Amino acid sequence: MIVIGVDTHKRSHALAAVDEGTGRVRGKREIAASEAGHLAAVRWARELDDERAWAIENCRHVSGRLEQALIAAGERVVRVAPARMGASRKGEREAGKSDEIDSLAIARAVVKDGIEAFPVAYLDEQALRVRLLSDHRRNLVAERTRMQNRLRWHLLELSPELERQIKPRSLSEPRALERLDRQLRRLPTCERLRVARDELSLIRTLTRNVNALESELLELIRAQRPWLLEELGCGALTAAVLIGHTAGAERFHSAAAFAKQCGSSPIPCSSGQRQAMRLNRGGDRQLNSALHTIALTRASHDPKTKAYLARKQAEGKTPKGALRCLKRNLARRFWRLLTRPPLTQPATERITAPLPMTCIT
Repeated sequence: MIVIGVDTHKRSHALAAVDEGTGRVRGKREIAASEAGHLAAVRWARELDDERAWAIENCRHVSGRLEQALIAAGERVVRVAPARMGASRKGEREAGKSDEIDSLAIARAVVKDGIEAFPVAYLDEQALRVRLLSDHRRNLVAERTRMQNRLRWHLLELSPELERQIKPRSLSEPRALERLDRQLRRLPTCERLRVARDELSLIRTLTRNVNALESELLELIRAQRPWLLEELGCGALTAAVLIGHTAGAERFHSAAAFAKQCGSSPIPCSSGQRQAMRLNRGGDRQLNSALHTIALTRASHDPKTKAYLARKQAEGKTPKGALRCLKRNLARRFWRLLTRPPLTQPATERITAPLPMTCIT
C-alpha cells in the first residue's frame, strides 16, 4: 500500500507517493489544479499501486476541489493539519522547503502516525451549506462591528451628548438605528455628518442581512436536524457551528475522535506521583466555542448539570477542570446526535431510537 501526500496550491498540486511500510519514495508528480489534473493524478496513482490512500494538507479553500474529485472517484482520503508539517520536514534529510519537500513530508507524517490517526475526508453537502452561511454571517457581523465602532467615533465629534445616549449593542437593533437616523437629520450638514449617515446606512443593510441569514440557518437546521435545537443551550447559531464545522460526524470513528477535533479531550500532564490533565488548546476552536457556550448555559440553568459539576469539584477538580469534564461529556452526546441521519433522508434509513436527554453519563 502507498500513501500519496499532496501539497495543494491555487493553480498546481505537488504529489509524492511513499510506501506505507518503509516510507520509501515510489513516485513524485506535479499536476494542474483542474479537472484534467485531478483525472491525471488518479490515473498516475492507480498505476503505482492497487491499494493507496491520499493525504491532503487541510487547506480548505485550495484543497476542496481535489478532495471532492478523489472521493467521487472512490479514493480513500485523509486530512492532514498544516501544523504537523514543520516537525515532519525537520526529520527529512533534505533541508529547505519546496512543494516537493512538503508533499513528501505530508505523506511521511501519515506513515509515521498511521492513517487511522487522521480524520477521513467526508463530503456532506448539507453541512457545507450550513457552514457557508454560518461563516458568511460571522463575517458580516465582524464587518458590522467595525462599522459601528467607526460610527461612534464620528458621533463623538458631531454630538457627544448623542453618542452618550447610545446604549451598548443598541446599534444592532433596527429601531435604535431608525431613531439615530432621525436624530442625525437634525444636525447641521457637514462632511462628517455625511460620512456618519453613510455608515449608518451600511450598518442597517448589514443588520438586515445578518438577521435574514440567521432565519435561513434556523430553517435549514429545522429541516435537517431539529433535535439539536431541543438541547438546552444549543440555539440556531450554535447548532450551525456544530453541523458546519463537524462536516459529517460519520468521518469520526468514535466519540473520542470527535472530542479531539473539538479540543475537549483531556491531555495528560503527569509527572512522578502527580497525575493530572491539562487544557487541550488544539482542535477546531469554533467547535470548542460552541461546546463552551452550551456548557455555560447548562451550568447556569440545568439542575443535573449543576449537580454534576458539584460532584466533580467534590472529587478534587477545580471549577475549570469540572467544566472541562462537562465539555467532554457534551462532545460525546453531540457526536451521537450528529451521527443520526438528517430528516432529508428516507424514513427507513433514519435512526429512530431516542437518546437520553441528559449529557451526564
